[in-house]
Amino acid sequence: MKSQTLSAAAARRIALAAQGFTGPRPSGALNAGTVKRAVDRLGLLQIDSVNVLARAHYLPLFSRLGRYDSGLLDRLAWGRRSERRLFEFWAHEASLLPVENQPLWRWRMQRAASNAGDGKGKLHTFKKEKAAFIDEVRRELADRGPLAASELSNGGERRGPWWGWNDGKLALEWLFFAGEATTATRRGTFERVYDLTERVLPRSILDRPTPTAEEAQRELLRLSARALGVATEADLRDYFRLGVTDTKARLMELVEAGELTPVTVEGWSKPAYLDPAARLPRRIEARALLAPFDPLVWERARTLRIFDFLYRIEIYTPADKRKHGYYVLPFLLGDRLVARVDLKADRPNSRLLVHAAHLESNADAREIAGPLRKELRLMADWLGLDDVQLPRAGALGRAMRT
Repeated sequence: MKSQTLSAAAARRIALAAQGFTGPRPSGALNAGTVKRAVDRLGLLQIDSVNVLARAHYLPLFSRLGRYDSGLLDRLAWGRRSERRLFEFWAHEASLLPVENQPLWRWRMQRAASNAGDGKGKLHTFKKEKAAFIDEVRRELADRGPLAASELSNGGERRGPWWGWNDGKLALEWLFFAGEATTATRRGTFERVYDLTERVLPRSILDRPTPTAEEAQRELLRLSARALGVATEADLRDYFRLGVTDTKARLMELVEAGELTPVTVEGWSKPAYLDPAARLPRRIEARALLAPFDPLVWERARTLRIFDFLYRIEIYTPADKRKHGYYVLPFLLGDRLVARVDLKADRPNSRLLVHAAHLESNADAREIAGPLRKELRLMADWLGLDDVQLPRAGALGRAMRT
């Protein structure tokens, strides 16, 4: 099949449109349906424990919806069984996923249950060594659940290796990865509370037929293509962390079926694939702060390729070696990443702290200062913070203060 050619600018606009940055944010009060549709558009939300600003799964929705009620997402993810519309599983790392897609992950759960080595090697090792203990934890969960790991009667002591988890936590995580248990709710400091999957997810989802691994992988690649718009094989594989061999085989099948279109993108060194339903807007007029775990930028090689934006998260970098800051969010204006800001929610003093604002090369501080200041104010309002403390240093910081 002859490959089409896309300009770099067209590919960038396609990618932004696929991620929901085509038009103005919705106005008025937003409901659970609006939130669910936004998650469906992305296919998943990555979960991360860092809470210096807001937890990772809340931020991509703010970037696209503005001031939405994060409690709506909580109810969709951890509410009553009848209103449960999302579930947790290992997709692109720990993730929230549309509950109707749960059957698409059963092949991975089955591989885990059979110790077939589909990721999470340490859990497979634990299963081989402590199968009887896992059976004990399974019985206790069935009898007493829902339970946090700290509530098990025989959880064992925490230890250094294997994330510092004790045996009880490892057993629950193995049951989670094998699909036997899932997250019933989250408590306090975001502690996961487990229960048997059959008691958490809606019966209508559990009763759906299980697709073959090949069918599920094809559908996951379709979802990846829809969320990315245009992407390389590696981009498509990374979105749901599929295996190399599985991705290559399913990708060839989708191309042969006409469900993905091979394209050559200006400046991209590897072949790409276009979702035939992808939109190509003439113009993108976006304004958004993007979290480090936002699906638009979480694959750093893709971010560099599309936006010429070298992005590294520096949370684990010693403070004296950081270049841009601890928790840095790129700023999207139009169809470009034009700046990055180091943010912290100072909740005791009700302030959004902008530790630093870094202007990208070839960007004009005077053009960016106003939109960025408005976006920071919007974020502060969403977080319930009274003030925005702007930086004094740098051309962009000075421009925002004038």
